[in-house]
Amino acid sequence: MNEALLRSLTPSVLAILVRRGADFAAAEDAVQEALIEAVRVWPDDPPRDAKGWLVTVAWRKFLDATRADAARRRREDRVEEEPPPGPAPAVDDTLQLYFLCAHPSLTPSSAVALTLRAVGGLTTRQIAQAYLVPEATMAQRISRAKRTVSGVRFDQPGDVATVLRVLYLVFNEGYSGDVDLAAEAIRLTRQLASAIDHPEVAGLLALMLLHHARRAARTAPDGSLVPLAEQDRGRWDTALIAEGIEILQSALARDRLGEFQAQAAIAALHADAPTAEETDWVQIVEWYDELTRLTDSPVVRLNRAVAVGEADGPRAGLAALAALDDSLPRHTAVAAYLHERDGDLATAAQLYAEAAQKAPNLAEVAHLTRQAARLNARRRR
Repeated sequence: MNEALLRSLTPSVLAILVRRGADFAAAEDAVQEALIEAVRVWPDDPPRDAKGWLVTVAWRKFLDATRADAARRRREDRVEEEPPPGPAPAVDDTLQLYFLCAHPSLTPSSAVALTLRAVGGLTTRQIAQAYLVPEATMAQRISRAKRTVSGVRFDQPGDVATVLRVLYLVFNEGYSGDVDLAAEAIRLTRQLASAIDHPEVAGLLALMLLHHARRAARTAPDGSLVPLAEQDRGRWDTALIAEGIEILQSALARDRLGEFQAQAAIAALHADAPTAEETDWVQIVEWYDELTRLTDSPVVRLNRAVAVGEADGPRAGLAALAALDDSLPRHTAVAAYLHERDGDLATAAQLYAEAAQKAPNLAEVAHLTRQAARLNARRRR
């Protein structure tokens, strides 16, 4: 039994049922029953058209369930009659499933969970383990998301930007449990890129590849964080970097710049520098200017302040930082870094200690605490 084939076909089969009129939850139940039937039947009698077989069986399962439930009689009158047998339509309904899972009525966390369940094909248990929550909690979250999108029809164009933000959220979760969410996000974004010709989809894929290329160098053997400037660049994945840069260059050539392309361009400049000292910070600042124009994001402005500090000196970076709200996440850590660069070790040590108290996870707490201790030890010498 080709489990990879079943997993790859599941999203498009589910999307076809929803397009025909099945609500999301009922469609997913029918598809799961069809998959069970495939596991039972295919080893002895493999179909010529695997997708068409799954669509036909899943649709029959849906109709059977609908007819068996008296409370759904009215829905049965609305659904289409069973289509004639034959090959499944060539249209990639998976794209519409992306849009459904990123519906604006869903919260970001629900949209991510539903995308992983419906498009990624992960089990509820796998998603729960990845997010370090009980399986029952994740099941409730996914059930609520399904109810929210039930009845939504594919009669309006989807918002690509929303889909991309959901995939970016998946990627940023990184790795936890037995599911590598960063790798899963790359797989899903590759799938989306093959279904839709859009420069921002390519930009997001390039950004993911360029960031993922540095993954092995981001942590020391003891699990502690390694800042970008201190990473062993020999451990970076050069094949992923080359692929990411090629995809980015193709996207930029279309002259339809978006925020993910701009972010990828910054990541590419970091990846292209043989050493931290050879980083083209001037060009990075220029890309942050473009990104600020596109998004006007306070977080982008914060990162720009760091780049300005590298390109024009720490006092220029501190001046850029002074214009920002000091309640921004990482603001205190950036201030500490720039003060250290400016030689004010006492202020930097104090700010690193304050930043550690605000850090969102234990790895960052440990890293910032070590930075404060390092500077205090230098001051005592």
